Amino acid sequence: MIKIIDLHKSFGEQKVLKGVNLEIPKGKITFIMGRSGTGKSVLLKHIIGLLFPDSGRILIDGQDITRMSEKELMRLRKRFGMLFQEGALFDSLTVGENVAFPLREHANLSEKEIRARVEAKLSQVGLLEAIDKMPSELSGGMKKRAALARALALDPEIVLFDEPTTGLDPLMQESIARLIKDAQQRHNLTCVVISHDVPVAFAIADKIAFLHEGVVIEEGPPEKIERSDNPFVRKFITALPTGCKEERK
Repeated sequence: MIKIIDLHKSFGEQKVLKGVNLEIPKGKITFIMGRSGTGKSVLLKHIIGLLFPDSGRILIDGQDITRMSEKELMRLRKRFGMLFQEGALFDSLTVGENVAFPLREHANLSEKEIRARVEAKLSQVGLLEAIDKMPSELSGGMKKRAALARALALDPEIVLFDEPTTGLDPLMQESIARLIKDAQQRHNLTCVVISHDVPVAFAIADKIAFLHEGVVIEEGPPEKIERSDNPFVRKFITALPTGCKEERK
């Protein structure tokens, strides 16, 4: 569904993307992993057309979005859902109003239809009881679930996740991972996940790509990544357990 071809992006003198090549398969979950500051979120913003490359192309269903007009991009973005790292809920709106927001902006629905859609999406993420609560009343995990419900409100084909499990305890990480997998399977979504969370990636990803020093250095299904002999990939996927073992000694 998404094909990234020789993508380059610099900010002033800083070269962030140095020729990224990656294919993101339709109806699958693709994790993009790598160290902080390596351009993962920059790449995600290119995929949805919030940033434009210095050179290179991004094809979605064969259409090059880097050559689209703003009107064409707005139409394309309706096919996307986005879950931001901190959830990015509107503090002044209730949970239900947050989920309803994209429906009121982009869908021609009655208030009754909007209410039904909001309740269905919140039920899907196990948060219907919080429909009238304010974001300030929610835990970190509940905010992520509310943001996921909002990302799914318009029934998108593609959902982008920016660090969906960051800052959550292990049980909540597992819960969010299950919700992502369930949503992907239920709606045949194409999911792109930016994450450092190796256990979650190995648990739910169909494909993992490692971004390092501006390029993709390794990609494939989790079982291929586990067998990788690339020194950076090996260190990344084993660093935490090794460090913990050394501390226990």
